[in-house]
Amino acid sequence: MAQHGMGKGGWFRRLGPGLITGAADDDPSGIATYSQAGAQFGPNMLWTVVLTFPLMAAIQSICARIGRVTGKGLAANMLHLLPRPVVQGLVALLFLANAVNIGADLSAMGAAVELLLGRGQVVFAVLFAALSLLLQVFVPYHRYVHFLKWLTLSLFAYAGILLAVRIDWWAVLLGTVWPRFALTRDACMTVVAVFGTTISPYLFFWQSAEEVEEASQEGVCASLLECPDLAPRELDRIGADTLVGMGFSNAIAFCIMLTTAVTLHATGVTDIATSADAARALRPIAGDLAFLLFSLGIIGTGLLALPVLAGSAAYAIGELHGWRAGLEEKPGNAKGFYGVIALGFAAGLLMLFLPIDPIKALFWSAVLNGVIAVPLMAATILVAGSRARMGQFAATRPQRVLAWAATGVMAAAALAMFLL
Repeated sequence: MAQHGMGKGGWFRRLGPGLITGAADDDPSGIATYSQAGAQFGPNMLWTVVLTFPLMAAIQSICARIGRVTGKGLAANMLHLLPRPVVQGLVALLFLANAVNIGADLSAMGAAVELLLGRGQVVFAVLFAALSLLLQVFVPYHRYVHFLKWLTLSLFAYAGILLAVRIDWWAVLLGTVWPRFALTRDACMTVVAVFGTTISPYLFFWQSAEEVEEASQEGVCASLLECPDLAPRELDRIGADTLVGMGFSNAIAFCIMLTTAVTLHATGVTDIATSADAARALRPIAGDLAFLLFSLGIIGTGLLALPVLAGSAAYAIGELHGWRAGLEEKPGNAKGFYGVIALGFAAGLLMLFLPIDPIKALFWSAVLNGVIAVPLMAATILVAGSRARMGQFAATRPQRVLAWAATGVMAAAALAMFLL
């Protein structure tokens, strides 16, 4: 899609893996985290999503670069750097964390429908899972990707809500650049949660794999090492796509946090457990329009995030076992790949029927993401900087420095999870 440059299809055509990856980061679980941060601390946590933007952009651009330069996904490249059992263990943890996240997102989407219709949380959660699975299995990637790209527009619902509420922009500026809050256990937990939900391992694997998928469906060289003349244009596209995608992701997170800060926190509502709780609490404060936009946004972002969560694990496991993997593949030719996607949805749905506290499940999912993100990020940076793997297209020093900074932040967040 991006290989055609700025001609036919315009600027939107240039955007692909980066835009979808960034938008998928604002899934219903992420919405719950950002909503709680705004409700509990007002504008004083807005700085977190400003900080995560350059860190997230750095690591995601490196992941995309690895996929496009080598023509292989992240897991396949990890095998050249880490012992196979270590990579298998990390991918197993990725699958577990993703399954928990899928379950939480499906529950939130069902709850959003129940808020709108008055019933049907479990039924609609199952229907959303079935719809997403069927689309991934039976709709070829070159068609399905357009559906995902247009779904990113659902995130504008959260920007639209700001038009319906009154905002003290001076307080917003102070909260962003000079926040005031006590360094309590709750504050540390919130910072850790924001970092964990924003810089997540499933995004690493998805964007890297989608760069390979994009090249395949466009019919161009899968590896820039084999076609170096394409490199300047492709690496520029990756940079622009990733900056737009991660900028969009963090801007929407900012809007969600700001919405609950100027509505819920301002009126004394400081305890938000789920994204549906946030929508429910908004209604009497911000009105029916804000409630409707927030609820519909949960459903739209969920439909966008589900294939990314399920697909990222399937790509990683497929690469480990050398399976044919890809959303362009027909089901009969990639049974293992699609089997992992189906298993991810089944595991997520199972959570709806088990006596598991969804809030605790989300916490442990964040713990898993925080733990596995650090070694994955470190290994990713080493791959990206390796001349043996990347040749003349190894990541630049500024890219690696910023990516190592992101790794340091995530390491601190992971450590804080165990110390809190």
